[in-house]
Amino acid sequence: MAGFDKVVASYEEAMAGLEDNMTVIAGGFGLCGIAENLIAEIKRKGTKGLTVVSNNCGVDNFGLGILLPERQIKKIVASYVGENAEFERQMMAGELEVELTPQGTLAEKMRAGGAGIPAFFTATGYGTPVAEGKEEREFDGRMYIMEESIKGDFAIVKAWKADRYGNLVFRKTARNFNPMAATAGKVTVVEVEEIVEPGELSPDDIHTPGIYVDRLIQGSFEKRIEQRTVRSSEQ
Repeated sequence: MAGFDKVVASYEEAMAGLEDNMTVIAGGFGLCGIAENLIAEIKRKGTKGLTVVSNNCGVDNFGLGILLPERQIKKIVASYVGENAEFERQMMAGELEVELTPQGTLAEKMRAGGAGIPAFFTATGYGTPVAEGKEEREFDGRMYIMEESIKGDFAIVKAWKADRYGNLVFRKTARNFNPMAATAGKVTVVEVEEIVEPGELSPDDIHTPGIYVDRLIQGSFEKRIEQRTVRSSEQ
C-alpha cells in the first residue's frame, strides 16, 4: 500500500514545492467547496507573484481573498469579482491583472488542460471583449472563438471523502469546479473531511480517480457562507 498512499501529515508537506510566480488552479464556487486550509498554508508561506485560476477570489477575509492584502496574487483568471471589495479595488486601480472568463469556458479550460487538449472553439464570448485577440472561425454558419486550455503548477482541491489512494467523492454542490481543477495541476493537492481505507468506497461512487491526485490531507473546515439571509425573529 505504501507506494500508492497519498496521505501527508501536515499542510506544510502538502504544499511543499510551491514557489513564487507559479500558477495555482483552485476548485470551489464562491466559498462553497474551497480548499480553506490549503489557501491558509499559501498565506502562511508568503508565496508571491502567483497566477490564480478560480471561479472567483473568495471574500475579503476568507478563501482566496486572504492572499490579496499582501499582494501574493499577481494575476487572477476568474469568472466574477463577487463579494470581494479588495479584489475590486485592486482590479480597478490596476494593481492586479485580471482575466475575466465566462464560467463555462473557464471550467472547460481546466478540463481541456487535464485532458491534454491544447485549445477548443466556443461560441461564448464571440463579438464581445472576451474575443479580443483570439482566433475566430465559422462552423456550420456560426462564429466561434478559440480558447486555450489551462494547466497549473499546483491544483488545490476540496473533496468530501477519499481513500488513501486518492480516489475522491465530492458532496452535492461542493463538487462544482473541483473535479476539473483536480485534473489540471502538475501537482494536485486535495484536502478532505474523511479518509477511508482502500476498498471502502464503491467504484460507482468515485467522482475523481486517484490517478489525478498527488497529495491528500484530512482537515476540519469552517464552511463559511458567502451571503446568509434569514428572517428576523419578529416574523
